[in-house]
Amino acid sequence: MPDLYLELATDSGMFSPGRLDPGTRFLLEEGPRPPAGGDLLDLGCGYGPIACTLARRAPGATVWAVDVNERALALCAANAATAGLDNVRCVTPDTPDIPPSFAGIWSNPPVRIGKPAMHAMLRTWLARLAPDTTGATLVVGRNLGADSLHAWLEKEEGWQVRRLAARSGYRLLHISARQVAAEQLTSNDPRQLGLTPDGD
Repeated sequence: MPDLYLELATDSGMFSPGRLDPGTRFLLEEGPRPPAGGDLLDLGCGYGPIACTLARRAPGATVWAVDVNERALALCAANAATAGLDNVRCVTPDTPDIPPSFAGIWSNPPVRIGKPAMHAMLRTWLARLAPDTTGATLVVGRNLGADSLHAWLEKEEGWQVRRLAARSGYRLLHISARQVAAEQLTSNDPRQLGLTPDGD
């Protein structure tokens, strides 16, 4: 990224272990900058490229890096420590310390878990967006269902969705925050949170 440089360790068990994948790079280069403070979410963090970038760009914020893969979380925590980023929290989705709402969400979602599981995951985590916040930014490949996901979020779930940009077969989607019921903001049931051990 032109505004920062990070060296991140990974291994062969991670998504795109050899290099920063083009979708994540697109999100970090073209997506909205994080707010200066508050709780931010990297959903499906992997080894931490999104979480560490958010933490460097917003040192006053707390970045919650969420994944079901314990090896990914260990790598993310190690990468944050190496970069001197003490504002990253690497946790599983059932961790009770996760805040009930977020000032923004960023994700290259694990589409390989399948449409029903990904819909359940997004439905629950998007409900944690606080009103009047940065919203959520997702990057999804066109050939992996970006346009159908856009339509589902907008027409079936009632979110306001805008395509921010398109590049090399990827869509960058911005989802505006909405008011949600208080009970939706407090669920920590990992089955509802939708991140499964088969995701990346």
